Amino acid sequence: MMSKLSAAVLGLALVVAVAMGVKLMVFGQVRTEKLPAPVVDEAKTGARTETAVFAGGCFWGVQTTFERIKGVEKTWAGYSGGSENTANYAAVSSETTGHAESVKVVFDPQKISYGTLLWVFFSVVHDPTQLNRQGPDVGTSYRSVIFFTTPEQERIARAYIAQLDAAKAFPKKIVTEVAPLKAFYDAEEYHQDYAEKNPDNPYIQVCDIPKVKALKEQFPELFQEYKGK
Repeated sequence: MMSKLSAAVLGLALVVAVAMGVKLMVFGQVRTEKLPAPVVDEAKTGARTETAVFAGGCFWGVQTTFERIKGVEKTWAGYSGGSENTANYAAVSSETTGHAESVKVVFDPQKISYGTLLWVFFSVVHDPTQLNRQGPDVGTSYRSVIFFTTPEQERIARAYIAQLDAAKAFPKKIVTEVAPLKAFYDAEEYHQDYAEKNPDNPYIQVCDIPKVKALKEQFPELFQEYKGK
């Protein structure tokens, strides 16, 4: 986030990226091919909603990407995976609580599957080979994690990671953790929909707008415009 990298540096990086015609997935990462779809996915049930939680770097970009997927009903930016029984931005940013910036996604499994959400997560939301960082943001609070809410989600997530690693879909091994969701703490209100409210922020332009663009290009059948809340 802006506390990790100055607006001036980000602005310069944006100018360079545009001048080079680079299509960015995340800051410094180029995605040229669409990942294969998950072979293992959940069977449809009568459930009206399901909850998934993902951590993939700064939650601003993770949230704004998932909000543009058809079948996603609500999202929240927040914190998960730490040892403390509460969380706030100041504490999590200190890298002492063990929490990761995360996004809770409530979706309609009749319209989109959990496996498809994972497909998007690995394809355009973040780089799953970066350990304890995403682009300019460094620390365990920016680590890649799938927090599963059911045994079925765990099974699907582990199977997809194994599938991608076996296919050598990335130049390096995937480091994404798969862990049970023990708690999710909502982030402060100003973090909610931050990318939508601050589209001219240099960080958003460099790190997050390219994710939305990649989603629209790679998954046009899933893409929807931001509906607001």
